[in-house]
Amino acid sequence: MIAPAPTPPSTVSSGTRIPRLSVLIPVFNEQDTIESVLADVMAVPIDMEVIVVDDGSTDLTRERLRNIIHDDRLKIIYAPQNAGKGAAIREALAHASGEVIVIQDADREYDPRDFLPMLAQIDAGAAVVYGTRLSTAAARLNNEGKRDKFYYGRRLLPFVTNFLYGTRITDEATCYKMFRRDVLTSIPLRAERFDFCPEVTAKVARRGYRIYEVPVHYHARTEMEGKKIGWRDALEAVAALLKFRFRD
Repeated sequence: MIAPAPTPPSTVSSGTRIPRLSVLIPVFNEQDTIESVLADVMAVPIDMEVIVVDDGSTDLTRERLRNIIHDDRLKIIYAPQNAGKGAAIREALAHASGEVIVIQDADREYDPRDFLPMLAQIDAGAAVVYGTRLSTAAARLNNEGKRDKFYYGRRLLPFVTNFLYGTRITDEATCYKMFRRDVLTSIPLRAERFDFCPEVTAKVARRGYRIYEVPVHYHARTEMEGKKIGWRDALEAVAALLKFRFRD
């Protein structure tokens, strides 16, 4: 369970105060990880609010969420039925008040402590920051010699993105996408499922925002451990990147 904790002011190494962070967490059937993910997120020493949208879970996720100790930084929304990751993110965004927004999955593949270097990029002037698992620095960080079955799909998407949009990113499908609030709320988001990622990437690129990258820690889980994406999602992401190149 999560115990309430005081929220220190957000700072980077220079001592400069940085804006409040809204962490958006879409959740669907993550009974084994949701409590530990929330504990990890809320242990990061920054000023934040955490908005969880349970997207119609059918396992014990909702019971786990209802048993979490009250914390003023945490808001939990229960959707009536499963609508998809993109829909859950839009719902969470409607309740967010922070000046900076970041997406956090509920499967514990990522380390929330990586919010700190990402926020440092925002503090330095970036409007959009992605946490990359695939840069040279990230490869050293994550022992890239260990490759799962989704590795080449992850490699394909930034190649297509860079070709279509003139970007220079190494990881398009990363969960860790951080935005200044005004940037994200100015974009019409319509994707319902995992195509949220290519949609938001395409639309920030078309609006001329540079996507900065920060290497992040990543521990890929397997299908046996509950991973929900597959090659179909990678192909749908490519199709979305093509579609949004020519329409908004």
